[in-house]
Amino acid sequence: MELRHELEGDYKETENVTREAFWNVYRPGCNEHLVLHNLRKSSTFIKELDYVAVEKGRVIGNIIYSRMMKEGMICNEIIAFGPISILPEFQGQGIGSLLITETMKRAKELGYKAVLITGNPDYYRRFGFISASKYHIHLPDSSLDEEASFFMAKELEEDYLIKHPGIYNFDTVFDPSDIELERFETLFSYKEKRESRAGDL
Repeated sequence: MELRHELEGDYKETENVTREAFWNVYRPGCNEHLVLHNLRKSSTFIKELDYVAVEKGRVIGNIIYSRMMKEGMICNEIIAFGPISILPEFQGQGIGSLLITETMKRAKELGYKAVLITGNPDYYRRFGFISASKYHIHLPDSSLDEEASFFMAKELEEDYLIKHPGIYNFDTVFDPSDIELERFETLFSYKEKRESRAGDL
């Protein structure tokens, strides 16, 4: 297996990988493949940190990074990764961990100072992430007095985040409309959606 930069010729295959990885996991169907598609066209997209995992010429995983937003402006030193996706049949083999660790090393080499993400704290603690609220960093509409454990931060430069508190947000492409998603889905083969459940995102 090799890790390399995603090429334009990989785009459709990588979107399929992302769709397979997220389908029916957090909601009926998924929208992460559309997020990936739109993020590549955004000014927040970091091409140098767009990597794929390839096995025998087949894309089996992907990680993509973007710059965070603060007060409507793009942050040049605080970034986020996601979606990160691994084909279901290759999950549990450490490929996702490898993508995260190797690209965060590269992010540090490129001069980025910190990474913010949302996700499962139990999983991301192993990579050194802690609650962003420890640095007085919050998402819009979140309580400044309560810890949002799913919103996490990792410094690439020591003591950087404590000097940059505030309200941060992800690119708006992370919240695509249902209409846009419905149109995008017509470009893919049909997949059955599960029923909605309490707790769906």
